[in-house]
Amino acid sequence: MSDSLTLTIIIVAVVAVVAIGVIAFVTKGRKPKTPYTSERDADDRSAGQGEDGSTATTEGATDTAIAVEEPVFPAAPKLDVPEPVQGRLARLRARLTKSNNMFSKGLLALLSQDTIDEDVWDEIEENLLMADLGTEPAMELVDALRERVKIEGSKDPVRVKAMLREELLKLVDPSLDRSYLPEPHTDRPSIIMVVGVNGVGKTTTIGKMARVFVADDKDVLLGAADTFRAAAAEQLATWGDRVGVPTVRSDIDGADPASVAFEAVSAGIDQEVDIVMIDTAGRLQNKVGLMDELGKIKRVVEKKATIDEVLLVLDATTGQNGLQQAKVFSEVVNVTGIVLTKLDGTAKGGIVVAIQRQLGVPVKLVGLGEGPDDLAPFNPEDFVDALLEG
Repeated sequence: MSDSLTLTIIIVAVVAVVAIGVIAFVTKGRKPKTPYTSERDADDRSAGQGEDGSTATTEGATDTAIAVEEPVFPAAPKLDVPEPVQGRLARLRARLTKSNNMFSKGLLALLSQDTIDEDVWDEIEENLLMADLGTEPAMELVDALRERVKIEGSKDPVRVKAMLREELLKLVDPSLDRSYLPEPHTDRPSIIMVVGVNGVGKTTTIGKMARVFVADDKDVLLGAADTFRAAAAEQLATWGDRVGVPTVRSDIDGADPASVAFEAVSAGIDQEVDIVMIDTAGRLQNKVGLMDELGKIKRVVEKKATIDEVLLVLDATTGQNGLQQAKVFSEVVNVTGIVLTKLDGTAKGGIVVAIQRQLGVPVKLVGLGEGPDDLAPFNPEDFVDALLEG
């Protein structure tokens, strides 16, 4: 029995060894079932290539190359490069010059007459009022010019223009702080709250302001707290996407604006951005409701960070109606600066002086066109020069 068992074990072992050898012989030289999907190194062998570099073939193989499909990655979105801030001024000044040349020509023609009597001074004042300068500033300018012309007695157009420029510049007031970039903070972003009635291009202006800040090499985040106007958040996000600026928004129509503003500021702090800009609703139908809403946004935001700037966006073409809007918002929030849009076209340059007198705050940025970079810092000297050119 033991001899038979030993013989049986030997026979089984021999058969197993032979079977393993046969299997190894049959499978030798087979190609991998799948090609490489990643980029290969220079010293890797291709599928089916032997150690000596020769190509191994099997029955039924062909010379057709095996296509290797490379992974496809989506292209990164192409971002706009905003025009440098200083590069905008010459173009914007040219537009302002064109839109106000009748104002300057009318004034200079009146002041250069051989005889300037009371009728002429009345015409000068009327010209100033038509430019939306406002009654009080117009009277001040006329009185100052009358005194200077009387003392100097000059009718030289060059000298008259110089006097007019000096007096207009006094009214525009170059001494006002027109810095549009808040002072940086070490522990939090600068917070800018933007207010204004619906229809003045407020959301578009915020998008353009974001481009101004990006051109100044600032990291910006937008908060879409105007949750009542249809598509306001989408519009704001589109502006931000063009320059790589993120937007915090709610997916729910009519969401609490203060909550969205709070989340935007929190995200700005977490992401260590330089500036957070908060868009707000601008419904004037119910002044009390507007006051409560804007007040709530301010209170809630300031649980996280102090609001550095409250900028009021006004449409320059509304003229004296814009002054009434400014008055309402100044009663609701502490406005620190004006962004005056649409100063070209039918707008009158004098509205700058009138608004500043009404609110006691400076115009900081002006828009003079529909292009994405048609917004620039307000410069009193350039503004007055543009009024008097043409």
